Amino acid sequence: MATMARANSGPAYPERFYAAASYAGFDGSPNSNTKDIASRFSNDVALILYALYQQATVGPCTVPKPSSWSPVEHSKWKSWQQLGNMVSTEAMRLFVKILEEEEPGWYSRASNSVSEPVIDVQMNHNSNVEPIIENRNSFAETKIISAENGGLMETQDKDVVSEGLGSIVVYDKWISPPVIGQRPKARYQHGAAVVQDKMYIYGGNHNGRYLNDLHVLDLRSWTWSKVEAKVVPKSVESPSPVNIAPCAGHSLIPWENKLLSIAGHTKVPSETIQGKAFDLQTGTWSVLNTYGKAPVSRAGQSVTLVGTTLVIFGGQDAKRTLLNDLHILNLETMTWNEIDAVGAPPSPRADHAAAIHAERYLLVFGGGSHATCFNDLHVFDLQAMEWSRPTQQGEIPTPRAGHASVTVGENWFIVGGGDNKSGK
Repeated sequence: MATMARANSGPAYPERFYAAASYAGFDGSPNSNTKDIASRFSNDVALILYALYQQATVGPCTVPKPSSWSPVEHSKWKSWQQLGNMVSTEAMRLFVKILEEEEPGWYSRASNSVSEPVIDVQMNHNSNVEPIIENRNSFAETKIISAENGGLMETQDKDVVSEGLGSIVVYDKWISPPVIGQRPKARYQHGAAVVQDKMYIYGGNHNGRYLNDLHVLDLRSWTWSKVEAKVVPKSVESPSPVNIAPCAGHSLIPWENKLLSIAGHTKVPSETIQGKAFDLQTGTWSVLNTYGKAPVSRAGQSVTLVGTTLVIFGGQDAKRTLLNDLHILNLETMTWNEIDAVGAPPSPRADHAAAIHAERYLLVFGGGSHATCFNDLHVFDLQAMEWSRPTQQGEIPTPRAGHASVTVGENWFIVGGGDNKSGK
């Protein structure tokens, strides 16, 4: 049986898992009390610990779905079933790490005697073991990753690094992490933003219907949950709650302790760009009150944070007219300014990608019109207020719209998207 030797204090795996399970009350003994476990942890954490314990000691969920008349058993079954074919070693590691986050000093308070469950644990007896690094501690673990669709895939012969709960990064290879929790419904044209170790998604389009729900993915535990947000009144004079209309094609930008939702199409179009803010501390939505001449309402625009300003480019308005105008919103004064730029701007477009380089140069790549997609690159100098079009080198990406992008150091990564010709 493959074991995992830890460099830090405490027993090695699987003994460390058994100690954690016993401490948390999942020791398989008659003294285990589900009510006591639920009282020690939040409902979400208790369900995750239960599911991981079952996955580690029993394996993938194969028991019949409980009746809806038993909501507790149904929730436990659903949490376990969502783990798919996650291997037992990964479930053990996740169980221990979640417990360590909830109660950092658990091991020092745990009893010296560890009760092991009666059930035999299958531990991938024939798996190759290679060292990986977790929180700067080296221990051995099989290089097998549980895919989201329930299948298992072996990694290439390259370094595997674990960063946070359940996060396995494999060099030069896409993987599907073992995501659990209440997943958002399928959607597109939604907004997404990462704040510390959480990713938030808001709104979007589901089968032609606009959404206004907010969900968060904990990147340490790969756990989805829905954020039950509240709405604050627009002003003291108008105490009735402000309606946060469902929208799609907006941009979600993290700013200080808030998420800013900028622009987007709504069922009842507005004349100008509307903005709203979600306070991450109070869990409340509020409307952004801005000054100056606000741009015409739109969706599919790019919104880029540059210092204390938002730079908005392009998109298409409520009548589906494509745009290539450039505006700046000062977040300190909440004042709009339209940029009178020189040089040849990009042609009108929507669903392009934009990024900032050196806090000065706005990069715009790709996007689409009603007839075609683009793969051109444009640069706007925010100091000289001038557009230019640099010569691209290397293997230029094919024309596309709706793609995602992210900057890492001096590199700008472009992912996905599609065109109007091949249907991709």
